[in-house]
Amino acid sequence: MSTSADPVLQLTRVTKRFQAVEALVDVDLTVHRREVVALVGDNAAGKSTLARVATGVYQPDSGAVSLGGDEVQLGSPAVATRLGVASVFQELALCDNLDVVQNIFLGREVVQGGLLAESTMDRLARGYLDRLGARIPQLHTPLSSLSAGQRQCVAIARSLVGSPRLVVLDEPTASLSVAQTADVLTHIENLREMGLGVVFISHNLSDVRAVADRVEVLRHGRNNGSFDASSTSYEDIIAAITGATRWRPVEDPGGVR
Repeated sequence: MSTSADPVLQLTRVTKRFQAVEALVDVDLTVHRREVVALVGDNAAGKSTLARVATGVYQPDSGAVSLGGDEVQLGSPAVATRLGVASVFQELALCDNLDVVQNIFLGREVVQGGLLAESTMDRLARGYLDRLGARIPQLHTPLSSLSAGQRQCVAIARSLVGSPRLVVLDEPTASLSVAQTADVLTHIENLREMGLGVVFISHNLSDVRAVADRVEVLRHGRNNGSFDASSTSYEDIIAAITGATRWRPVEDPGGVR
């Protein structure tokens, strides 16, 4: 039976192979409510593979996935979404010819009496954007006219449809300007304030240190360090990423309270 103290997400000894390639080997990951966990590592470290296991895109060859203390089988992204796991990958899957509201509810439109409930979707979309601290004044602006940072915000707002308990963000600040990055980091902080668990994949350690509560390092598909973001130096994290230091187990912090 799950309790409020159970992790939102817990991956235990997860292994994923692609033919002869072991992308993940006995990987553990725990995320609590109101916690931003940064997942870092060099290229091909297994970060995106782990994110896709957590969101039902890939199924592990072995290991367990638990949500809220209950072991689950995430057989597809649709199953993960239904169980409260939302994701924003680098391929945003947004439509330039549609406006902000249409993109947020694409595929999950609100229908009342057989008709699209446009006013309801407008109200909900504005609520999502306001809770994120977004600066998008016009809901019916075509996506093609928005900046890269605003588009990222729309994608994050879209993840809130269905009231998830966990949001997985894959490189959300990649290719953004300094100002746009600051906005997206604010959105991530606001996801935490909403009580959600957040997995934040990034190559940028400055961004990681700005918002993460904990940093988990992957190297060659294996855990290679778990660090408190506020008290750990860049040097320690880089050493774990490059393999200069080996994995040092840490006591489960029990989430951020």
